[in-house]
Amino acid sequence: MPDNSEANIHIADTLTLLLHNQHAMAAAIEEVTGWLTENGVGNVAANAIAALNTLDTNAKGITDSIMRLRQL
Repeated sequence: MPDNSEANIHIADTLTLLLHNQHAMAAAIEEVTGWLTENGVGNVAANAIAALNTLDTNAKGITDSIMRLRQL
């Protein structure tokens, strides 16, 4: 069984990959939001912006967790 530091490294690495995926999804949503805004679908764009805000908030929490795990 791995010790805690090895387990923490694996958890942090996995969270880092998830964070990269989250950033990629945010970039895609930003692109779609721009298109929606340009094409007069502002209410849908507003919903997409709300989703981006959630992604940003959660990315901060994931980043904080990764940093704590890497310090252990």
